[in-house]
Amino acid sequence: MSAPIVPQRMTATMEGEFCVFLIGMRINRPLKIHKWLPVMMAMPRMLRELQAHKELGLLGGDFWLGRTIISLQYWRSFDHLTAYASSKDREHLPAWAAFKRAVGDSGDVGIWHETYTVKPGTYETIYHN
Repeated sequence: MSAPIVPQRMTATMEGEFCVFLIGMRINRPLKIHKWLPVMMAMPRMLRELQAHKELGLLGGDFWLGRTIISLQYWRSFDHLTAYASSKDREHLPAWAAFKRAVGDSGDVGIWHETYTVKPGTYETIYHN
């Protein structure tokens, strides 16, 4: 989902509301690869599905890897995001069920998300290089 470098100052605007979604995982026990690797591999599957089906509402975003893995996502709406998350025909629910079975409350892997609905006129975007 990364874009090429644009050597200038840029801004972005959207018509109407949109949704910003931050989701990530934290590897709490690095030696338990069998616990965190399947969790880590679930996100690229979901992103591929979302990129192939623009009608689901993902507009774009980025992905960072480290001990804490973060995906920043922009969605057409909060409703699009929650519809995807709860759809029985998409990648998310099986990934969530697998996480609960394999990791549960063990603490081996932490997952988190934050969701923000952004209204017109309540944000600023500046990108340089």
